[in-house]
Amino acid sequence: MSKSHCRFCATPLEHSFVDLGMSPLSNAYLTAPQTRRMEPFYPLHAFVCEACFLVQLEEFESPQRIFCDYAYFSSYSDSWVEHARRYAMDMVARLQLDAASQVVEIASNDGYLLRHFKEQGIAVLGVEPAVNVAAVAQQLGIPTRAEFFGVACAARMVAENLRADLLIGNNVLAHVPDINDFVGGLKTLLKPDGVITLEFPHLLRLMQGNQFDTIYHEHFSYLSLLAVEKIFASHGLVLFDVDELPTHGGSLRIYARHAEDASKKVEDAIDRLRKHERQAGLDNLQTYASFAESAKETKRKLLDFLIATKRAGKTVVGYGAPAKGNTLLNYCGIRNDFLDYTVDRSPHKQGKFLPGTHIPIHHPDKIRETRPDYLLILPWNIKEEVMEQMAYIKNWGGQFVLPIPQVEVC
Repeated sequence: MSKSHCRFCATPLEHSFVDLGMSPLSNAYLTAPQTRRMEPFYPLHAFVCEACFLVQLEEFESPQRIFCDYAYFSSYSDSWVEHARRYAMDMVARLQLDAASQVVEIASNDGYLLRHFKEQGIAVLGVEPAVNVAAVAQQLGIPTRAEFFGVACAARMVAENLRADLLIGNNVLAHVPDINDFVGGLKTLLKPDGVITLEFPHLLRLMQGNQFDTIYHEHFSYLSLLAVEKIFASHGLVLFDVDELPTHGGSLRIYARHAEDASKKVEDAIDRLRKHERQAGLDNLQTYASFAESAKETKRKLLDFLIATKRAGKTVVGYGAPAKGNTLLNYCGIRNDFLDYTVDRSPHKQGKFLPGTHIPIHHPDKIRETRPDYLLILPWNIKEEVMEQMAYIKNWGGQFVLPIPQVEVC
C-alpha cells in the first residue's frame, strides 16, 4: 500500500495521531428513504507530518462533494453571531475601515459576519462554496460568489480590480485539502498593505481538552501556530499577531500580512505562543503519539454511563446535530438503542437522521413532550448557551451530560 503524503510539504505520512475507525461524512444528514440504502463510510485516521507537524486526514471525498450543499448555517448559534459582531466592530476600529475599504470573507456562510461590516457602510463580498448557503446570504443582501476559493478564484477577482483591505476566513483553513492553493489565493487577493485574519481550532487545545470529536472528514487539517507559520511563510506571508479565543473549544485568530509590508511589526504574542507550543511538545513526535489513548478512555466512560443509565430504565436524548457529535456517536457505536433522538434548532436538519447512527433529529420542542432524564450536549463548545436555553429540564429532574473532555453529569 502506497503512503499518503503531507498536503503541505509532501513528506510521506508515517506517524499516527489517532485512529477513530470508519465513519460517514459528518454533515451528510439523511432523509428517511436514505436510511434504507447503503451509506459510504471512510477511514477516520489522522496522521502527523514528521517534517512540518501538520496533523491531517487523507482526502477520501472531494470538497465539491462535501460542501456544495451544506447543512451548517452559522446564524443558528446566538453565541457565534455575537462573536462575529464583536470581531467586526474591533476590525473596523483597529484597521480604520471606511466606505473606501473592501472586506472579503472566504467561506462566508449565510452572511452572518459580513452584514456587520455592511451596516457600517463598508463594501463586502463573500465567497461561499455551498450553493444553498450562498443563496441565503444573497437573499439577505450580502454579495456572495458561490465558488471554491484558491489561486484561480483570486486571480479572477484581481482581474476585476477587486482586492481586499481585510481578508477573512473563519473556520475554513482546516476545511481545504489543497492548503497551498488556498493560502496562495490569499496572497494573490490581499492588497499590498492589507490584513488577513483567519480563525481555526487550535491543535494544542484539541489535545489538551481531549477534543477528538472535532476530527471529521470535512476537517482535512488540525492546526498549530508552528505549522501555520511555515505554510504562510512559504507563500510570502508573515504572521504578525495572534489572539487565543475560547470559541470551538479553543481557537486561534491569526493576523497576516505580505512579507514586503513593513508597516505592521510582529507582536510579542507570536513569540509567546510559539514558545508555548514548543514547551508543550508540538515539535516532538512523541507528544502526538500519546493522544490516541485519551480518546479510547472517553469512549469507554461514555459507554459505561449509557449502559448503566439504560439498564436503570432512564431515558437519554441528545441536544444538537453538529459534525463533532457525529464523530463521537459513530466512534463510540451509539445509536438509538442508547440515544432515543436528538434535537436541533436548524430547520435544515429537523426531520432528518444523523449519518451512520440514523438517530432522528427533531425540533427542540420534542424535549418538553418526552421529558427525558438526561440531555447529552453534543455541541459541548456552546454548553453554556445550551444549558441556558434548556434549563427547564430541571423542572422534572432532568440533567445535562457533557461528553468532552470526559463524561460529566450536571
